[in-house]
Amino acid sequence: MKKFLLILTSLFVLTGLCVQASDLVIESKSQTYKEQENKIKFNGNVKVSIDDLKVVGDSADVNVTNDQKLDTATFYDKPYAFEIKKNKKREVKADILKVSLITKIVRAEGDTQSVVFDGKTPIVVINANVQEYNTKTGVMTATGAVSMLYKDIETFSNAAQITTDKNGDLKRLVLSGNARVKQENNESTADRFVYDAVTGNLVATGNTTSNAVMDNGEKMVLKSGYQEYNQKRSVFNASNNVRIWYQDYYAAGPKVTLYPDATSNGKPNEARFIGRSSITQGVRTIYADRIKMTMKPKSFDAQGNTRTVIKNIGSGNDDGSMSLGL
Repeated sequence: MKKFLLILTSLFVLTGLCVQASDLVIESKSQTYKEQENKIKFNGNVKVSIDDLKVVGDSADVNVTNDQKLDTATFYDKPYAFEIKKNKKREVKADILKVSLITKIVRAEGDTQSVVFDGKTPIVVINANVQEYNTKTGVMTATGAVSMLYKDIETFSNAAQITTDKNGDLKRLVLSGNARVKQENNESTADRFVYDAVTGNLVATGNTTSNAVMDNGEKMVLKSGYQEYNQKRSVFNASNNVRIWYQDYYAAGPKVTLYPDATSNGKPNEARFIGRSSITQGVRTIYADRIKMTMKPKSFDAQGNTRTVIKNIGSGNDDGSMSLGL
């Protein structure tokens, strides 16, 4: 999860297509206008330029308001839009592309894909049923089977909202609805993920599960109602019915903080439970006010009103009971 956060802070505008107040230039094989429809139609090798934004398609039309102002340009038949600034190229493909010349909103509908290139190398790929970018607010929303890919980082959700600043740097990312973040063998799922680039916090809420593969190949699973990772401190907090599985350990409690080991490449190595918690190994369960569980070297330490329960302990007597033989 730490690598996921570091990557997010390096991204520029994910689908930043800037549409400023300027001239609209449209080239095509034919153009027709019918006043009763208030629409200009373009057909055949349509090419549109608005500042740095270029759109290419087979057909398009532009709505005209009653005062003869251009409203929305709609491109059909899988148009292609792109913008190049310095060494960055941003492109959008979709079944239909709509560019509002009044609200400055770019909307892609149907099998949409946005790609950000650094030189010739794609650094971000976003797929969704619908993608909409508001150039005034810097907010991009994607809905319907949303997936994002950056190198080995993948995210999946029903919807996503990305907010950028005026320089195109990421400010906030929200994934909602069956959200999942995957990196190699590590994966986190939740109803909702919220990443704040200013604070460096990634918060997961609702049915949260994190699976981490340790350096020894063993898997650690953490389930809770709330999880938070702080990028700056490399500390992971979880609360609300916390449960951890690691090898033959099962630990549970109201709240836990996970700390990485200096040699574990940021992976959690120490879990500290606060509040009445328990740790189970085989038939033995220890209850305490505070429990520290270490993955490597494997150990645990229980403090405060400790109580040990060993289940199904037998004595070998015929009746299965234990006595002093008196």
